[in-house]
Amino acid sequence: MRLFAAVLPPDDVTDQLAAEVAVLRGLPGADRLRWTGRPGWHYTLAFYGEVADALVPALSDRLAHAAARTRPFPLAVAGGGQFGHGRALWAGASGDLDALTVLAGRAEAAAREAGVPMDGHRHYRPHLTLARAREVTDVERYVDALREFTGPVWTVPELALVRSGLPRSGVPGERPRYEAVGRWPLGADG
Repeated sequence: MRLFAAVLPPDDVTDQLAAEVAVLRGLPGADRLRWTGRPGWHYTLAFYGEVADALVPALSDRLAHAAARTRPFPLAVAGGGQFGHGRALWAGASGDLDALTVLAGRAEAAAREAGVPMDGHRHYRPHLTLARAREVTDVERYVDALREFTGPVWTVPELALVRSGLPRSGVPGERPRYEAVGRWPLGADG
């Protein structure tokens, strides 16, 4: 199954972000972007790709341990940016980004320890993908609009293991499906 570890924002946070995204979608050229729906709004900590079913229990055990070793921390959706010359528009984060980065490192290490093949280590950049484009796109107006955005602060309570299902029907507008297959509370080790 296709898996990743993530922090999932609560509903009140995604409510405010949805209002901001509605404004962005009203800007000129917004129809050239494929907008990510609310079920896809998450902060990926580590992307695992296709994971053999036999490795999932060990991965889950190690993620539970990683979560237990990490205290809950404050986070907010804030600002924004782009990757790939406008191929991805994202919202950033503020709050205890050091704790978020440590949790991301632990989620990556959990996979390696469980035997999940991982590509080389990447510098972690917290982001929540809002839209994608198939080709190079000028998204500067959207990045500018996001610059002053800050959502409500929440305390991150858990680490989630999420299964993603890519669209298969070929129907235009079909979106990936996301399902949390594991959740572990932060700070269980005190």
